[in-house]
Amino acid sequence: MIRHLELAACAFGRSRCLYQLIRLGKVALAGNKKLKIYGTLHCSSGKRMHIQSRVFFPDAADAEAAGYRPCGHCCPAAYRKWKTHKNKTLGEASAHEPPAL
Repeated sequence: MIRHLELAACAFGRSRCLYQLIRLGKVALAGNKKLKIYGTLHCSSGKRMHIQSRVFFPDAADAEAAGYRPCGHCCPAAYRKWKTHKNKTLGEASAHEPPAL
């Protein structure tokens, strides 16, 4: 995970450094550090996030390993898969709880 603010001291330096990382294939996805969501670099939702919250990943596996979930706008198939898995996990957890009185 690469934090946007740590790329360089000024905005121009950050944009140049990010461009180089994209060209080298070291950055393919962007994420929101506060919301724990990742998506494509072209996602309209991701482009609106604050620079302090923006992080970058080389691939989805790294993002998911860091605890991030897929964006519902730009990664709908991955989001549906994540949502289905989450609902199954929650369903199993609630099945083991005692009934409410």
